[in-house]
Amino acid sequence: MEHRQLGRSGLKVPALSLGTGTFGGSGEFFERWGSTQVDEAGRMVDICLDHGLNFFDTADVYSAGRSEEVLGQALKGRRDRVLISSKGTFTMGDGPNDVGSSRYHITRAVEASLRRLGTDHIDLYFMHGFDALTPVDETLRALDDLITAGKIGYIGASNFSGWHLMKSLATSEKWGLGRYVAYQGYYSLIGRDYEWELMPLALDQGVGTMVWSPLGWGRLTGKIRRGQDNSSGRIASGGAVGGPPVDDEQLFRVVDVLDEIARQREKTVAQVALNWVLRRPSVANVVIGARNEEQLQQNLGALGWELSAEDIARLDEASHKEPVYPYWHQKGFASRNPKPTRW
Repeated sequence: MEHRQLGRSGLKVPALSLGTGTFGGSGEFFERWGSTQVDEAGRMVDICLDHGLNFFDTADVYSAGRSEEVLGQALKGRRDRVLISSKGTFTMGDGPNDVGSSRYHITRAVEASLRRLGTDHIDLYFMHGFDALTPVDETLRALDDLITAGKIGYIGASNFSGWHLMKSLATSEKWGLGRYVAYQGYYSLIGRDYEWELMPLALDQGVGTMVWSPLGWGRLTGKIRRGQDNSSGRIASGGAVGGPPVDDEQLFRVVDVLDEIARQREKTVAQVALNWVLRRPSVANVVIGARNEEQLQQNLGALGWELSAEDIARLDEASHKEPVYPYWHQKGFASRNPKPTRW
């Protein structure tokens, strides 16, 4: 297993982590993702550890806390061998303060996650989204206190826009508070918007990126192809709810190239798509998901080999999408803004 530095921190993490959004399966939304329970989760943890993958990602809202509970039970007796990341911010109750990034909610959210996980600390804790109603310094001071108390090791931000993240980093620097060392965001061959602002920011500020949904919300598994009946399966049955919209022609164009490269390399479509993300600038870790052991084994096959420069160029061309303003305009000043600070 390859290990990478997590942003501007001293922590090294494996190139892959296991996302546990499929653990629990509580509620209609998360049931579509998967319903892995403790026994199978334990076997999946065994497989991960056998491959050197010792990093597990969850969140309090995944199956209303059930994902954390299943993960905690699956890790019993081996907590000292693993890294855990979790997230808080989104609604976890009916009260007016059961949501957001206030000191009140964060403190209680972390305590609740610790209980569900059955541990005394979370190695990496993310704000799951930006809360514009809470002052940034209140959020960061609360997180800094939790770091000082030993309940959190490092902090990160997820799903922030560029200015949200930069304002937070500047506030940390101004007041000497804990700093976001990681950004968890969506990035795939059919969703490259991350490159326009967040990637240059991550490179400039030393923030390591953890990629979620590197297979484009399950569309890059090889099950969806041009010219075949795509009226059945998880995506067609409602699995795309909550995910990013994708133009069919763009998807098929990317999958066509993935298919060709996969055949030439004797890999699966998913393995090629994951390998592409693993090689991108600023990426410290890619969060893979799996509904079962078979999918997990397949995704682990994205490691141990590299796409050629020609393969990457073909995939870049097939997945290219003209950026919105001001990023298309900045391309005209490429002599002072070369890639990868300008995409």
